[in-house]
Amino acid sequence: MPTDTDKHITDEDVQSDPSKIKVKFEIFGEEMLEKEVKSSGNSGRVYLPPDWVGHHVKIVRID
Repeated sequence: MPTDTDKHITDEDVQSDPSKIKVKFEIFGEEMLEKEVKSSGNSGRVYLPPDWVGHHVKIVRID
């Protein structure tokens, strides 16, 4: 049964502003860090621990 917090996303919603649509991710991993992306020239940068070098990571923008 739908609740007041349930939302139905229409094609119009996605076309009007797709960057405002929130999705849920379920990720399994070893460690998690939460950091702010800093400006670096014409792009952004996040520094990670040196022991993470050579490992695969996934980045999820949360805001």
